Amino acid sequence: MTRRQILLIDDETDIQTVAKIGITLSTDWEVITANSGEAGLDVAIATPPDAILLDVAMPGMDGLATLAALKQNPATTDIPIIFLTAKAQAADRRRLYEAGAKGVILKPFDPTTLASQMAGFLAWPF
Repeated sequence: MTRRQILLIDDETDIQTVAKIGITLSTDWEVITANSGEAGLDVAIATPPDAILLDVAMPGMDGLATLAALKQNPATTDIPIIFLTAKAQAADRRRLYEAGAKGVILKPFDPTTLASQMAGFLAWPF
């Protein structure tokens, strides 16, 4: 089996660090990071990952705009997206699923269960 690659797009370096540690401690997945929607889009086009963990609230191109751009590009349209968000309201989560998310993980998240949550949303063995 090939090693899975996750693209983590979040403007907060602390979130990137904690998520990356949580994912790599319990899996052999490779985690690459981008600190903006624009940078994440560039990375995803250049080297399409197996999945994207995407922050909703970012300056410039936010998570929803990033998702829309990913869906418009034939090279990235089928990459599953899981959102990270601090907005816990059902209406907020529903809007993300309606936009095409495979899953929504609330911040603050538990880094020790992050990979298993992702695997569950993606129907990957864990």
